[in-house]
Amino acid sequence: MIKLDKISKYYPAGFGKTYVLRHIDLNIKEGEFVSIMGPSGSGKSTLLHILGLLEEPSEGEYLFLDEPVQKLSEKKRTELHRHHIGFVFQAYHLIDELTVYENIETPLLYKGTSSSERKSRVAELLDRFNMVAKKDLFPHQLSGGQQQLVGVARAIVHNPKVIFADEPTGNLHSEQAVEIMELFQKLNQEDKVTIVQVTHSESNAAFGHRVVRLKDGWMA
Repeated sequence: MIKLDKISKYYPAGFGKTYVLRHIDLNIKEGEFVSIMGPSGSGKSTLLHILGLLEEPSEGEYLFLDEPVQKLSEKKRTELHRHHIGFVFQAYHLIDELTVYENIETPLLYKGTSSSERKSRVAELLDRFNMVAKKDLFPHQLSGGQQQLVGVARAIVHNPKVIFADEPTGNLHSEQAVEIMELFQKLNQEDKVTIVQVTHSESNAAFGHRVVRLKDGWMA
């Protein structure tokens, strides 16, 4: 499903280059739950952003669903992103001016989903996450754990093939963190969603199948 071949990322620095990632080879199969770990500055978030089509690698080849990502048009990349990828962020990234319902609905609007299907899909997730009573609230009226639940609901509302999660429990206390990780595990096991998370937490990583470790931009 995901294949990285000698992926590197660097930025110009003076007359040289500063490498953030070096020669990353990685295969992720459909249905896997993979955790990316490593110390701060090891390139974890950069790797996740490349995987999630938010950044481009400087070198190497990336195949996503057998498509060579670097050779795709901007339109095709956007299409892949809208139809197949869900993103969950540490800082939630909800839209402050939109209600819980509207935040969850947003990816379906981008995808051009019909009004009736949007309604039923959002209603199903509100019910599944026990958030029906909060559907008309705004993000600032929710706890951190509730905001992240909305973030996860928004990430899966369009039935993506893969969820990329960047420190999804970084701002939560331990009980909320376990709830979010159990939710990911369920999505992976029952809904067969592929999950790739960046985490500092060994206990979060234990919810997945395997760990990819980075150090100074290299796979350790």
